[in-house]
Amino acid sequence: MAICQIEEFSLIAGEQYLSHYHWNSRNAAHYFCSICGIYTHHKRRSDRNSFCYNLGCIEIVDASSDTDIRLIDGASMSLIDD
Repeated sequence: MAICQIEEFSLIAGEQYLSHYHWNSRNAAHYFCSICGIYTHHKRRSDRNSFCYNLGCIEIVDASSDTDIRLIDGASMSLIDD
C-alpha cells in the first residue's frame, strides 16, 4: 500500500466495477473490485484527507523489483491459526 493526498489520487479506469464498504465509525471507505475482489484503495480513518492504494493495481509499478515494497499474497493467508 502507498499513501497520497486525496487531490493527488486519480482513478483512471474501472470505476464501474468498484464496490465499497464502511464499518465501525463509518469514517473510512474501503474499495474493492466487485468482479475479482482485489482490494484497490481506501479513504483513511486516521487522515481523512488521504487515500491508501494497492500498488498491485497499478500497471506501471513492478513491486516485485522494488526491495522497499513488501509483497503479501492475500489469497494464501489463513484466517485461522493452525
